[in-house]
Amino acid sequence: MAYDIEEQEKLDAIKDWWDRNGTKVIILAFLFAAAVIGWRGYQWYEQHQATKALGYYEALELAAGQDGEEAKTRVLAASEVLRKDYAKSGYTSRAILIAAQALQKQGDVQAAQAQLQWLIDHGHETAMVDMARLRLAGLYLEQKDYEQALAQLQNPSEAYKGVYADRRGDVYYALGQLEQARAEWQQAKMALSSMAYVQIVELKLDALGKE
Repeated sequence: MAYDIEEQEKLDAIKDWWDRNGTKVIILAFLFAAAVIGWRGYQWYEQHQATKALGYYEALELAAGQDGEEAKTRVLAASEVLRKDYAKSGYTSRAILIAAQALQKQGDVQAAQAQLQWLIDHGHETAMVDMARLRLAGLYLEQKDYEQALAQLQNPSEAYKGVYADRRGDVYYALGQLEQARAEWQQAKMALSSMAYVQIVELKLDALGKE
């Protein structure tokens, strides 16, 4: 009998606790389940978006390796979709660099510049933005727009300081400002880690002669 009374007291205690906390438990369980479902849904969406972005990236890359107006049209079309619908995807920034290079190769410098400028304005990866600025500066240098070229070559990230200094040296050399070019190339030589690149800079310094 004592056992039955003890068990009943336990059951009553559980019932009392449930009466006081059951609604909270149900709500918490629902919120937890919703969070799990939401997270899995988000992961599926992100994977789905990445897969679609990859498809456009591959289509652009394939078209970039071909010549002619049709290939150029496909490059521009794929780039437009990536920029519009998948702006935050890592595939997009890389595709833009490929598109700009292909358009430059086909002689459409203005279109190439537009691609690079978009990446500079909207890119989410510092390295990709720095690369776009470096390439855009190169295009301006080829067009002899030295002011715009130098404007792109300011305040790079640490990883790009050497190549930016090298390109600034190229711009100053084109301007005929040889001592400024020498200073930039010397800075580049100190900052670059690639020995092959350092040797190229040394050739430029040798061509200037001694101070």
